[in-house]
Amino acid sequence: MHKNVNYIRFITFSAIFFLFSTLKSNAQSKDLVYPEEVYFKSIEQITFGGDNAEAYWNYNDSQLVFQSNNENWGLECDQIFLIDKSNKISDTPPKMISTGMGRTTCAYFMPDGKHILYASTHLGDTMCPEAPLRLDGKYVWPIYDSYDIFVSDLDGNIVNQLTNELGYDAEATVSPKGDKIVFTSTRTGDLELFTMNIDGSDVKQITNEIGYDGGAFFSPDGTKIIFRASRPKTKDEITLYKKLLKDGFVVPTELEIFICDADGSNLRQLTYLGNANWSPSWHPSGKKILFSSNFQAKAGFPFNIYMIDIDGRNLKQVSFDKMFDSFPVFSNDGKYLIFSSNRNNGGNRDTNIFVAEWQN
Repeated sequence: MHKNVNYIRFITFSAIFFLFSTLKSNAQSKDLVYPEEVYFKSIEQITFGGDNAEAYWNYNDSQLVFQSNNENWGLECDQIFLIDKSNKISDTPPKMISTGMGRTTCAYFMPDGKHILYASTHLGDTMCPEAPLRLDGKYVWPIYDSYDIFVSDLDGNIVNQLTNELGYDAEATVSPKGDKIVFTSTRTGDLELFTMNIDGSDVKQITNEIGYDGGAFFSPDGTKIIFRASRPKTKDEITLYKKLLKDGFVVPTELEIFICDADGSNLRQLTYLGNANWSPSWHPSGKKILFSSNFQAKAGFPFNIYMIDIDGRNLKQVSFDKMFDSFPVFSNDGKYLIFSSNRNNGGNRDTNIFVAEWQN
């Protein structure tokens, strides 16, 4: 009798605790949504500490790959990690699927869901390359010529090397059709976009204008590509761009979004906003894109997420952080948006990954 009463009490307490925990979790998820963010029904924070970015879904939205340099995980520079969608990560590191050597970037699932591709510098040097963020007073991104693109299984075993050219090869993503990869390379002397077959064959250059072309994504039907680009115009701008690129740097403070067909034809500029417009990705409809921009900022920040039609109309602000929201990517079913943000970091510089439940 007493055992039954205690059991009932235990079940009742457990139910109350579960309800309290659920309500608390729901409250926290809603607290992460700013009042102006009408497209977000709720937000869940996935990582807690370090710089975490470029999170991408597998084809059935059950897993994510992302890069992190979290010092609490013993990292000195970005490595690639795999998590289930439901995971929340803090002190215990998730499964690393890069080698742990060199610096990595831009992981993306292959069509079979059993492999990923990513860029790494580990063949050039097993140590982390230096990553200066300022050069002669300018904010810069380093362009490592030791980056190559690799395919790994989900246990971290490299099964294929897709590029083996001199220079920078990185920023690769896969067509939803499963047949092509788009990536950025300096193999012809400038930062241009190229496509190749899923096995690395049949490499074709699809952009050919001076300036940095990168961060490209295929449309949901695989027929179009969006990307970020700089377009230096004046003689002085071109001279500076070429000098910095020769030294292994680009200045990413003046970028706009461009769109073209998958073979590079019908290229046109989509945004004319000024400042840095970057990290574009597709809305599941294929009729809109999301991107990050600081075009409204006077001193570099904030960066927020915006949405625009592919004809350049109907610009709308999606996120309203005070510092940094970027790398927005929809789940394949269109129900969730994953992005990186400075929100809820306690005032430090941590950039974490968040998943927002999307509502129209």
